[in-house]
Amino acid sequence: MKVKTITRGTSLTRLNDQDPVKRNLDPSLHPFERAREYTRALNATKMDRMFAAPFLGQLGRGHQDGVYSLARDTKTLIDCASGSGDGAVKLWDASERCERWTSKAHEGIVRGLVFSNQGDVLSCASDRYVYMLNKQDGKVKRSYLGDSSLLDIDTSKGGDLFATSGENVSIWDYSRDTPVTKFEWGADTLPVVKFNYTETSVLASAGMDRSIVIYDLRTSSPLTKLITKLRTNSISWNPMEAFNFVAGSEDHNLYMYDMRNLKRALHVYKDHVSAVMSVDFSPTGQEFVSGSYDKTIRIYNVREGHSRDVYHTKRMQRVTAVKFSMDAQYIFSGSDDSNVRLWRARASSRASIRSTREENRLKYLDSLRERYKHIPEIRRIARHRHLPTNVKKAAEIKREEINSLKRREENIRRHSKKGAVPYEKERERHVVGIQK
Repeated sequence: MKVKTITRGTSLTRLNDQDPVKRNLDPSLHPFERAREYTRALNATKMDRMFAAPFLGQLGRGHQDGVYSLARDTKTLIDCASGSGDGAVKLWDASERCERWTSKAHEGIVRGLVFSNQGDVLSCASDRYVYMLNKQDGKVKRSYLGDSSLLDIDTSKGGDLFATSGENVSIWDYSRDTPVTKFEWGADTLPVVKFNYTETSVLASAGMDRSIVIYDLRTSSPLTKLITKLRTNSISWNPMEAFNFVAGSEDHNLYMYDMRNLKRALHVYKDHVSAVMSVDFSPTGQEFVSGSYDKTIRIYNVREGHSRDVYHTKRMQRVTAVKFSMDAQYIFSGSDDSNVRLWRARASSRASIRSTREENRLKYLDSLRERYKHIPEIRRIARHRHLPTNVKKAAEIKREEINSLKRREENIRRHSKKGAVPYEKERERHVVGIQK
């Protein structure tokens, strides 16, 4: 009797190899495929929430006063600088969570902080000075004197220029002691200024008069001025979509704008119950993080109107500054309790080295969660969060107020002449006017 056997060469096998599994993908042979996938998606969602631990720790021993500005080094993954209310600037090593140096250069609150294109730290404060601090030891390399109190600073990614804001927007060259250009539109203070990442000659500012102004260095004049109902506290440009930027407002919402058409917002992002103090885009351009006066940090997907996650701790007070790390895996936050904290961008992710099988398994589970996210049970588990009592109560009160206003408007419309009370679109409601 002749018996045929399957033989494999010993040189082609390894110690940890898995036996190959033969699968027939014919749907008729797998009638319970959807039921199995749903169960796996449900278990994956539960495990994702079970392993959610976003808070990694604080950096060093913090500051002596509240933290009011943060900056990340765009050329490294671990360097972060912070400025506090006592005029101190500190450089942190995020990998070791320790302080590298402290510079007590300013006499007032450090309002603006940014890394220059050469890697040095630029800081500005209410004492009218801009200091260029050496990244290695924190010593002052150069100083610039402004005309008035300086509230924000940012660098152009395309050259040796940086901008400061206060009574006006001033454009500086690293090699000059006086501003190259000054922009003014109105007589109010400008607490925010930000350069575009891609169109390096374009920048935006936000004013105390509820305005957002777009400037272009090539024309040496302001382009457009948007007036909103409430003041804008922070601006961040999308690094991947050059025309879009997000603005954090006093009305608890964030608005995505296209600089080419400011008559309406592209998106409205909700969930905060107090003023949005800071916002920063992820380097991928797909997400952004916001810090609020309600003592929470929220992470948003640019295509979804509600936050995908919310972070808070018992000791963290009002969040004044937030930044994404350059690998989009971590978040830095500064608050007025004098601490700089480090968070995971994905609450359940881990930084350990994964094998190929584990990586493929995680990708498979992510795809299952995405496929079945609309199922009520999975959606409920994925969205469930424990919130502080004051935030939860404030959200309930805010929801009742909004519903009451909607009912009132609908009653007025029902008892008025047809067309006398028009519907206001959510994305246009906050816009008061545009000036050019």
